[in-house]
Amino acid sequence: MSAIGELADLNRYFSTHPLTSNAPMGAWARFAWWQLRSRLQREILIDWLGGQRLAVQHGMKGATANIYVGLQEFADMLLPLHFLREGDLFLDIGSNVGVYSIIASGVCRANTWAFEPDPVTVRHLKRNIELNKLGSLVTIHECALGRERGEIAFTVGLDTVNRIASADDANIRMTRLEKLDSIAGGAAPTMIKIDVEGAEEGVLQGGNAVLANPSLKVIELETVSVESANILNRNKFERAYYDPVSRQLSQNPNTLKSSNSLFVRDWPFVRARLESATGIEIFGRTI
Repeated sequence: MSAIGELADLNRYFSTHPLTSNAPMGAWARFAWWQLRSRLQREILIDWLGGQRLAVQHGMKGATANIYVGLQEFADMLLPLHFLREGDLFLDIGSNVGVYSIIASGVCRANTWAFEPDPVTVRHLKRNIELNKLGSLVTIHECALGRERGEIAFTVGLDTVNRIASADDANIRMTRLEKLDSIAGGAAPTMIKIDVEGAEEGVLQGGNAVLANPSLKVIELETVSVESANILNRNKFERAYYDPVSRQLSQNPNTLKSSNSLFVRDWPFVRARLESATGIEIFGRTI
């Protein structure tokens, strides 16, 4: 994409994002500040939510979006911010540099298992966990998850789009592949986020026992195949939509854009938590 096309996409993003649509010039100012500073300084520490910080470097497209708009994925990120509580177990599958892990453990004080197979990305993930002193709450698993245990070719150095490698990929390495059930043992997660660039189905296929555990109430996942939908349906999960501003959880779609699909089990429990959650302050606004 051309530079003009990228700027046009950014303008649409800033102008439509719920946290910057009323003040897109503020997002542009933060963008300009970042473009300058990130070329002069290798790593910049960003004050973020709830006293947490992000260690960000040039090229981290997913992480830097949180600088510009506060929350890269508005509804997707506010759902765990409103739902999770201290003592919960959150599984961050495809954690990248740890933004969702910081939300879960840094802001909500839940326990997190972060799964990330790329060694370059894991270094950045560990940096963010150490920076926020979350070592007692976050456990990092340096592996990919799938239907079976073994090894698999995985891309490296592609930031948020690292994935199971195809024949056309050049920068790859063999990485450990585990089943979620094998790692989880008797653990009982409350919420799972799965963002593994199209390999979500395999993660679900390797997590039958985890999915069947009634402690699990909420799942967010990026790609929903027919088989993934069937697995979730068999475990009594239903498609849901969340409006963080009104705190409304519904089976009917709303107008908010979402990168992930949301599935809920035990609706009364989830609704009660969302409605009673403490507000989150972002850009001087409490949601």
